[in-house]
Amino acid sequence: MSSPKILLSGKKDITNHESYVNAIKQIGAIAIADYLPKFDNEFDGLVLCGGGDVAPKYYHEEVDGSSNIDVDRDEAEFSLLKSFIEAGKPVFGICRGHQLINVFFGGSLYQDISEAEIHTGFKAHSITTVPNSVLSDLYGYEFSVNSAHHQAVKKLGKGLRTTALGQGKYVEAIEHISLPIIGVQWHPERMCFDKKREDTVDGAKIIEHFVNMCRAGKNP
Repeated sequence: MSSPKILLSGKKDITNHESYVNAIKQIGAIAIADYLPKFDNEFDGLVLCGGGDVAPKYYHEEVDGSSNIDVDRDEAEFSLLKSFIEAGKPVFGICRGHQLINVFFGGSLYQDISEAEIHTGFKAHSITTVPNSVLSDLYGYEFSVNSAHHQAVKKLGKGLRTTALGQGKYVEAIEHISLPIIGVQWHPERMCFDKKREDTVDGAKIIEHFVNMCRAGKNP
């Protein structure tokens, strides 16, 4: 069977996504990063990368702390997500991507969390997982991840379940209850291979899990 081919949707400056591409390639998949990409059935999975904030209009709020909004990207990624769901293909949201998935399913976001300082600069912090989830199976009950965000999931989207919490209250990871969709608030691509850290778990495990999801759905 050939390697799964994975589409990465990211910022205008795609050079910022080398960490995502390199991590996926080292696990044995093909990774193509693009800005405002269109759906193509030749891809076996989608990664929604980090970046600026999702426009609050999509969860019926005015701007109140959101920044670096790119409405063109929002529209493109909502469309991509819809297309991949309709095609039954796996989706992995990282940081902004995790938040966009939540908004797509009718959820909302905290636009500027009060504890943002400890969640910026890729600092390490501890999270706890929910039993019988992808993360608990991969990493156990409690472990450390990096962090680079000032927003967080507020109201959880329909069909999603929380699988990890930070500080006992902020949603750090989600899974869809019936679709092949996962999301994490942190950046596993900056916690593996040449970017592996002593103060966090190995991010390669969750990326490999997603690649295997794509591989499982790929036709021989």
